[in-house]
Amino acid sequence: MPMPLPAVEEFARRAHATQTDKAGRPYTQHLAAVAAYVTANRGDDHQIAAAWLHDAVEDGAVTEEWLEDADLSRRTKDIVLALTKRAGESPEAYAERVLATPGALLVKAGDLAHNSDPARATALDPATRERLRQKYARMRALLGLAE
Repeated sequence: MPMPLPAVEEFARRAHATQTDKAGRPYTQHLAAVAAYVTANRGDDHQIAAAWLHDAVEDGAVTEEWLEDADLSRRTKDIVLALTKRAGESPEAYAERVLATPGALLVKAGDLAHNSDPARATALDPATRERLRQKYARMRALLGLAE
């Protein structure tokens, strides 16, 4: 039996406790927003768990070895790994992996929705805001997601 969602959330909050986003806000706010998006869009428990952990490997909060050994479903692990960007990887290759992994697109859609939130972006300097807007718009296009 995989780790229950409250335990996944608690673990993710501890693992990312010292991190902040580009605007200096607690990173756990982003994780909570992505998990809420997945929940609101009828994601299953595997996707909600992956939403809480979607950046854990990429941000160095956990290792891939930890993830493989964790008491999580194979589906949750596969989604987290699909959403973990690799060094030197093209956006096209990343999008292809996300699209090929069942359940990953909904989690990535939540990630992009929160990252693209205009209210969140107002705290960024104009150049960073525009660079990120273009980056997220390109990824939405590669994934076939509406603006």
